[in-house]
Amino acid sequence: MAWFDRLRQGLGRTRELVTLGAVRRGDDWELGWDDLELALIAADVGAKLAAEVVEETKAARERGVGFREALEQALLDQLERDRTRRKLRRVGFDLDVHRSMVPVRGRVIMVVGVNGVGKTTTIAKLGRYYQGHGQRVEFAAGDTFRAAGSAQLGVWGERLGITTTTGPDGSDPASVAYEATQKRKVSGADLLLVDTAGRLHTKHNLMEELKKVRRVIDRADPGEPGETWLVLDAVTGQNGLEQARRFHDAVGLTGIIVTKLDGTGKGGILLPIARELDVPIRFIGVGEQADDLQPYDAAAFVRALLDLGAPSGA
Repeated sequence: MAWFDRLRQGLGRTRELVTLGAVRRGDDWELGWDDLELALIAADVGAKLAAEVVEETKAARERGVGFREALEQALLDQLERDRTRRKLRRVGFDLDVHRSMVPVRGRVIMVVGVNGVGKTTTIAKLGRYYQGHGQRVEFAAGDTFRAAGSAQLGVWGERLGITTTTGPDGSDPASVAYEATQKRKVSGADLLLVDTAGRLHTKHNLMEELKKVRRVIDRADPGEPGETWLVLDAVTGQNGLEQARRFHDAVGLTGIIVTKLDGTGKGGILLPIARELDVPIRFIGVGEQADDLQPYDAAAFVRALLDLGAPSGA
């Protein structure tokens, strides 16, 4: 199944919320304005942004634009702040987002998140993705506090042919990150993905430990990590937004990966993430298979959500 079709299928629960009560009008459908606002709030868009989307949709309808197209444009205005990119999208310009590799600043990506969001599995999927784009990848199994956390990433490394630096359970994760960063410099690998122990964003001492991991990576290779990405479980909805804020304050996020969009009706959480955090969404996931994590593309997301056809290049 093509990625767009999997994305459309994975967003089914969110689409059901957004389109609940819609009335068919030929090839289009339409919602009352109050119903649309409530539906967007239910999908975790948030009250403020839901009101903005409704106003933009209403204004486009008054200009004679069809309802779904008007809603598509309003959602894109929230998700893509680069107006040049949006304009190119709307005239069908092929940005080639899926064939081009998601760019990375530097050589080290530190991956963070709370307990249970699937960081280790996500790192394995990222490893496979960048391998598929010709990159030499290495792993650092820094989740040393979770029983068999290091072993889990090591198994993935063996399956993918990726060298993995590990440490004993309970060892200092910063030391694992330091060793792996030094090894990457010697090996000349293109990319090092650093796993970290899951931690509650409300625990000050755990967040301080995360800062320590960043410091030792920079000590081993000045300027790294070039990227710090947060794995966010879409099921958490608005609570996930608060998680992102706390991690961003602590370690300076450069990207967000939203997973498990297929298991929730809260896919609207991407709007407040894009608008309020000003941190780019890098990847989204809609399943457990290795290729169910793909580069985020706002146009594809919106068209899949509204059950429209795939955009050019998706």
